[in-house]
Amino acid sequence: MPLPIQQDISGCFGTSVGLTEDELRPYLQRCEVARAGFADELNQPRFSAYAIARREDDLSALASIAEDWRGRFSRIVLFGTGGSSLGARALAVLAKEGGPKLSVHDNLDPDVMASVLTPDKLADTGFLVVSKSGGTGEILAQTLTAITAVRKTLGPAVLTDHFLFISEPGDGVLRRLSREIGMRILDHDPYIGGRYSVLSLVGLLPALMLGLDADAVRLGARAVLDDTLQKSDCSPAIGAALQVILRDKGFRQSVLLAYGDSFADFTLWYRQLWAESLGKNGQGTTPINALGPVDQHSQLQLYLDGPQDKQFTVLTLEQRGRGPVVDAELANSLGEDYLAGCAIGDLVGAMQTATAETLIGNGRPVRRMTAGTLNEKVLGALFMHFMLETLFAAHLMGVNLFGQPAVEEGKVLARQYLRETK
Repeated sequence: MPLPIQQDISGCFGTSVGLTEDELRPYLQRCEVARAGFADELNQPRFSAYAIARREDDLSALASIAEDWRGRFSRIVLFGTGGSSLGARALAVLAKEGGPKLSVHDNLDPDVMASVLTPDKLADTGFLVVSKSGGTGEILAQTLTAITAVRKTLGPAVLTDHFLFISEPGDGVLRRLSREIGMRILDHDPYIGGRYSVLSLVGLLPALMLGLDADAVRLGARAVLDDTLQKSDCSPAIGAALQVILRDKGFRQSVLLAYGDSFADFTLWYRQLWAESLGKNGQGTTPINALGPVDQHSQLQLYLDGPQDKQFTVLTLEQRGRGPVVDAELANSLGEDYLAGCAIGDLVGAMQTATAETLIGNGRPVRRMTAGTLNEKVLGALFMHFMLETLFAAHLMGVNLFGQPAVEEGKVLARQYLRETK
């Protein structure tokens, strides 16, 4: 069965880039060592974020919860930051009509929180709170203020109807709060980190609440996982080897240029995954998220005529014939005959092809990733591809795939400053 996404790396070779297929081969051989080890250890807890793509027994219970919330709420507010929200945001672009709206405010802001908790909105709002540790300061602040607002507006008796927590087992703050107030809480797998959690209930429960097909998300992810387990020349290993050898040749910034507004949140998900997983011990590349066609106007000048230190992944869909059509007579009367009779998708398709070819023509290494249309299966495949690509890249760079030790220092200092300023 063909994969939902295709990868073309031909734009990364040639004299202008300075890379040959022979140079890439040793990197791929090292990836094969990682692939064999991963295949042997897939069922170990530390790889739960990948193995969960094969699970089918957990979705029916989540679907029951989602159906209840779809029937009761017109707005679902997700309190989660970074990996606890970006996966759900990336999936939410596929939300079905007639269901609740997902409201994600993962960048803590006092004015925004005030608007979220406007009293006249609370009766139709469900609050989904996601924190793996249960102690993330921003999430706790949001949750505690929301509890106060709901209690004040609707009364304490309805609190349990409007809140649902997701946190790992143990004695975290959310666990203690759930016991104290009687909130329902679901288990966050302790072996799945936030940025790898999109295929778990963290990403798929909000998706189900929005009417998405969670089975199809997992099916797309499973297709890429199974292909990787069966093939030494799998796409994620090739992508990782390419990214690392290009880094070693001086292309130390990795641009994901995705075409279409539907990819905006996906590029943010990718940025955190790549940065937080690989940026350790002086290793990594700097991920840059970009959106086409708009960033052709804001960034392409730099990409083409600035420092030659960027490698590009151009992510595209089949656009031809999609969207409204330009009136041919009107376009011709304005002397813009190239637009006459074109659908909006025709123009976007031409732009994404022209941009990739222009980058290649100017000596910029370009990998193309394509899919026919954006749906649950394609997004699932993209999630798994980049999770696996990150795994292979971590092996090549010699860093631990999981954890983010440098981030914790800032959290500790923030708590200290708050205590000192009271």
